[in-house]
Amino acid sequence: MDLDWNKLFIGDLDFSFALEIVIRTLIMFSMVLLILRLSGKKGVRQLSLFEVAIIIALGSAAGDPMFTKDLAIIPSFIVFVSIILLYRTITFFAMKSEKFENVIEGEPIYVIEEGKFVLGVHKDHTFAKDEFFSEMRQESIEHVGQVKTAILETTGNISFYYYQDDEVGYGLPVLPKPYQKKSKQIKDENIYACTYCGNTEKLQAGNHSCPRCNQTEWVTAINTLRLT
Repeated sequence: MDLDWNKLFIGDLDFSFALEIVIRTLIMFSMVLLILRLSGKKGVRQLSLFEVAIIIALGSAAGDPMFTKDLAIIPSFIVFVSIILLYRTITFFAMKSEKFENVIEGEPIYVIEEGKFVLGVHKDHTFAKDEFFSEMRQESIEHVGQVKTAILETTGNISFYYYQDDEVGYGLPVLPKPYQKKSKQIKDENIYACTYCGNTEKLQAGNHSCPRCNQTEWVTAINTLRLT
């Protein structure tokens, strides 16, 4: 079957409408930028789940009028105004009520406490361990024992609070090469970290279950200091 390239790329496009598409796109894009500026946010990293939903709604309202001849711009402008009014109303009530804010924005989640992962934290979030380790490495964290507390914020950012150098203990390594040496079989006596919860134990050769989470996979723990 021969592919109709003209139909694929051009279809029934009226070239007299092409300039109108450019103008529509510039107008709608400018409106999206204006609404985002009115929201007061400086960047994507500051956005909560609720605000991401607002942006998706704005994108949906702006997209079709950019290239659909039968859709006028004013109805989309009305949608934009409705969205920003809704946003302002919800943020007003969120400022007045902490419970309402928690429903809309969510709550910060403790991920690490006292150099160990919080048990059951996997039920409260959807980020993968590899993703979290990546965040730690970007903060020059070599192992979990360097971190006193880590909090997953409602914006998706992670706040880290560190031990002083003289308080750093053994911890689960987060660098790829040391972490990949994990095993269920302990071969030599040493200090090991549970790959699931970060608990550290001095173990003899053999098979062991973590007394904190009952998992059986271990990796050699390290206690290096964080370099800043």
